[in-house]
Amino acid sequence: METILHELIVLSHELGREERQLVIIGEGNTSADAGDGTFWIKASGSRLNGIDMQGFSQVRLAPIVDLLSLPKMSDTEIANGLRQALVEGTSRLPSVETFLHALCLTEGGARWVGHTHPVSVNQILCSRLGAEPFGGHLFPDAIVVCGKAPAVVPYVDPGLPLALAVREELRRYQDQHACSPKVLLMVNHGLVALGQNAQEALNITLMADKWARILVGTYALGGPQFMPENEVERIDRRLDEHYRRKQISG
Repeated sequence: METILHELIVLSHELGREERQLVIIGEGNTSADAGDGTFWIKASGSRLNGIDMQGFSQVRLAPIVDLLSLPKMSDTEIANGLRQALVEGTSRLPSVETFLHALCLTEGGARWVGHTHPVSVNQILCSRLGAEPFGGHLFPDAIVVCGKAPAVVPYVDPGLPLALAVREELRRYQDQHACSPKVLLMVNHGLVALGQNAQEALNITLMADKWARILVGTYALGGPQFMPENEVERIDRRLDEHYRRKQISG
């Protein structure tokens, strides 16, 4: 368990590097499945850049999932529910996005989650086009690392309401694609990377950042030239790309 927390600290530092422009101040959060019915998540108010062990909360998954089944809760009830889900000995209240992370770690099939607010991605998600430009692929490596399609949710109030919208989108995505997404885009909000290990969560975030930067550049030169759908499917299913996907994710 200490190894998982150490890797989560390293991942958080990588995502929090200021020159990458993925998060600033207290933005973003990270989480990892501890494998014992609990998960580690950034504590509310912590900064990813320079975070240490005291910057994380250990939370029990089951009580968080149970809270998601309740019809409606006040802000006070949500805060009390988060506090009651803390593992004994954990004092800091977890991020307001704890519900979102719990869903990504259960229904989303992830073991590591990185939520960031990249300048590159948000300049698209905050535009009038929203997530629409991410509906097509521009180059093969984005398919290999980020999957053939992102999951998308409109802007929803962060916290429990957002988590409920994410749950609906995860289920829709899995029904359509018969797999879980690697990328979740939240309009007017940011990016969530769903990885099987810390390296994959970082890879997905960095590739989504590159994808967004290239997208913006294409609009300056007449608009994106998306790859044909059959070519996207081909890259996603190629055996050599499956092998490379495993290698680069560690």
